[in-house]
Amino acid sequence: MDTARWCDTSVMRVLVVEDEVRLAQAVQRGLEAEGFDVDLTHNGTDGFVRAQAQKYDAIVLDILLPGMNGFKVCGELREAGNWTPILMLTAKDGEWDEAEALDTGADDFLSKPFSFVVLVARLRALVRRGAASRAPVRQVGSLRLDPATRECDRDGTQIDLTPREFGLLEALMRQSPLVAERDALLDQVWGTDKDVDPNVLEVYIGYLRRKVDKPFGVRTIETIRGVGYRIVQAV
Repeated sequence: MDTARWCDTSVMRVLVVEDEVRLAQAVQRGLEAEGFDVDLTHNGTDGFVRAQAQKYDAIVLDILLPGMNGFKVCGELREAGNWTPILMLTAKDGEWDEAEALDTGADDFLSKPFSFVVLVARLRALVRRGAASRAPVRQVGSLRLDPATRECDRDGTQIDLTPREFGLLEALMRQSPLVAERDALLDQVWGTDKDVDPNVLEVYIGYLRRKVDKPFGVRTIETIRGVGYRIVQAV
């Protein structure tokens, strides 16, 4: 084995949380052969405890786990302020799994079955980038949104939002007090889905108004006709 390559990866500590024992052991052996220091567990709860108790350079995290599933492990780590890079293992063609993985704070994902070469390359890339910085809390007037904990409140009253509503509100608050154009919002929140109806944006704006404005007797989401929307101080 190339000596320089060994030295480059020998200090990298990785936690693998995977309940398929044979797969987990195969990943562990392969990573150790590449110079990684690997801890292994088959239980989500144990994985969460280990991730909090010890310092790792990266975490390989499956979704379907006993104890706590991968989404919950990832979300609670982020809520606790743990920003260790997470590579989540998702089902083949699992677009919803991939979307939820990113929504809960994962840095990258890899669909099963996966190439071990690609797994190693992705881990090295995550380690090079290091832990992500905590996304800043967004606030416009009394409306507050925390991307790290996925929480939203107005004057301390919690507001329950779906992942799509949360993403749309975050995009609006990030742009505030400037206008967020319709096409930009569609790209940011719905991505490259060519089948999405442009009218869906207006529908979700309505959902947000009924949750963040109407119950509090305020109006913060403005429609700028022919352009888009903006969020301003409550009036």
